[in-house]
Amino acid sequence: MTVFFNSICFLGKSAAGAFRRLALVLPFFLILWPARGAEIPLLLHWNHQSQFAGYYVAAEKGFYRKRGRDAVIRRGGSDIDQAALLAGTNPVFCTTMLFTALACRDKGVPVIHLAQVVNRPNFCLVAWKNRGISRPEDLGGRKVSFWIGAFEAPYRDFFKRYRLAPLVEPQYYSVNLFLRGGVDACAAMYYNEYHTLLQCGVDPEDLTVFKTWEHGFDCPEDGIYCTAQTAADPAMCHDIVEASLEGWQYARDHREEALDIVMGYVRRDHVPTNRAHMQWMLDKMLDSIFPGPGDRWRFGVLERESYDRAVALLRGQAQIKSAPAFDDFHPPSFACGVTTEGRPSSSFACGVTTEGRPSPSFVCGVTTEVSGVSH
Repeated sequence: MTVFFNSICFLGKSAAGAFRRLALVLPFFLILWPARGAEIPLLLHWNHQSQFAGYYVAAEKGFYRKRGRDAVIRRGGSDIDQAALLAGTNPVFCTTMLFTALACRDKGVPVIHLAQVVNRPNFCLVAWKNRGISRPEDLGGRKVSFWIGAFEAPYRDFFKRYRLAPLVEPQYYSVNLFLRGGVDACAAMYYNEYHTLLQCGVDPEDLTVFKTWEHGFDCPEDGIYCTAQTAADPAMCHDIVEASLEGWQYARDHREEALDIVMGYVRRDHVPTNRAHMQWMLDKMLDSIFPGPGDRWRFGVLERESYDRAVALLRGQAQIKSAPAFDDFHPPSFACGVTTEGRPSSSFACGVTTEGRPSPSFVCGVTTEVSGVSH
């Protein structure tokens, strides 16, 4: 569950040194970013799984290639030294969470937001019901584990809302401590760890699940990012974003085929998972990506209000000291579905009409007649 840069951006002096070294080499190796036809790495922020189905689909169905881009999907994970990989192999694009990207900007890494893929959060707290936990107030003074770093923000927010002081234990890459009874509650992503518990034989009736988005937490998650130097080539950025979002649309409309593609990546990389878990993950991810009735987000779009909430939350928790202005973090030229005056476009959002169909004439602010940015 670790996100891109998470283990780096929220560490101390060693991370600061890594970023200083990275800042020295970035200008040199990014001068020659890929032209059309050259290989373009897209670095994911975790191991291969359905969380990234849209990107796999875009690659396997040729959505990148038909735009003249040879995008290569590369996995992340706890064994990947992200800073070294950036400096050594020049991955031009990456996926990561909004919290993590803001922490990176605070540390001096010039990441630029291009598109917001996951708008509804998935952070949960899962508790043992037989320990008398049925409402948030029951967590006060209890042993609770959650991820330390970028991922702790939703849980700190949850406890602050209910004025709780749990006994916090750090959570790592599994829910074993919770399964063995070492803590009363643990962190989980609804699309991942929660279902893992069910597959371990835990009965849903034995659990109390607190979905943070039902308790006032409303900050986006996964997005598509690049460095500031790469953003200087808007045509390439638009191609990568457009193809990626087309991949997610295809995955939504062809779920079994998308799942077949995911399982191909999983098997080739020997990821210890199964099709049922990947199916659950894909379904929950799609629910978080495409708005349903009553949802306020737009597919592929980072709303200014959502950005401001995330910044205020991280500042309030002293996880960041500063944050760029919204138009610096997400330049207007990449404001998919938003006019240059900041008003929502009447019918287009990242190349998708309000009905959810691909737009015939607009693609993330680029018309089909001109390979430039519309205004």
